[in-house]
Amino acid sequence: MGKLFSFIGATIGSYAGWALGEKFGFTTAFMLSMVGTGFGIYFGQRIARNYVD
Repeated sequence: MGKLFSFIGATIGSYAGWALGEKFGFTTAFMLSMVGTGFGIYFGQRIARNYVD
């Protein structure tokens, strides 16, 4: 379950980062997307560990 939640979190985090950075240009959107991916993976794993397993 951890991998599934990581994937879902990464997808949501990446989209959120891109949406925030899009206003400032491609490079900013890309960087915030990567940061959002990291946060999404972290919180996806945390949710899976605390609530599912």
